[in-house]
Amino acid sequence: MRNILMTVMLLVVVIVLFNNIIADGTNGTSKQIESQGDSANTKISSMLGVGSN
Repeated sequence: MRNILMTVMLLVVVIVLFNNIIADGTNGTSKQIESQGDSANTKISSMLGVGSN
């Protein structure tokens, strides 16, 4: 019974850490990757002259 409780508690900790570090909508890793990708797309588009008709 103790092993099951420890496993459940560990899974809860992992889920909370994932939500705070990776999936956070304002400062999370996925948001930072998305903003860097948007910035890179903008820079590439401006170098290629795409959309500047």
